[in-house]
Amino acid sequence: MRGARSARSNPVETRWIDNSLKESEMSAVTSSSPCACGARPGDGTEATAVDPEVKHAIGSRLRRIEGQVRGLQKMIDDERYCADVLMQLSSVQEALRGVGRALLHNHLKHCATEAIRSGDQKQAEEMYDELMELMYKNAR
Repeated sequence: MRGARSARSNPVETRWIDNSLKESEMSAVTSSSPCACGARPGDGTEATAVDPEVKHAIGSRLRRIEGQVRGLQKMIDDERYCADVLMQLSSVQEALRGVGRALLHNHLKHCATEAIRSGDQKQAEEMYDELMELMYKNAR
């Protein structure tokens, strides 16, 4: 790839590097919202009563990440310096991990807590298994 400019030299690319959830987004994501784990009524295929603030915060974050991915494609098309592309790729990966952490926090706070406190041993055991699987997948 051509050019040895840093990703931080372009103001458009500089904003891609900061991928942490804003405090307002994090509090909205973690404040409430049941998810589709079976701890809530329904068939477990979709969330019931999702908090609009949580949905908006996650949706906004994912749209921002989508823009970052399009930017990565443009960098490849423009034959940008490999190190710059790799920096932006790392940035996108961290942004996705941040969304995953927020969703996991919400799941633990609401769904897992309810399932474990339900008094139903089978439901609690299923939740423990689900949590172990989620921890394993998110630790990779």
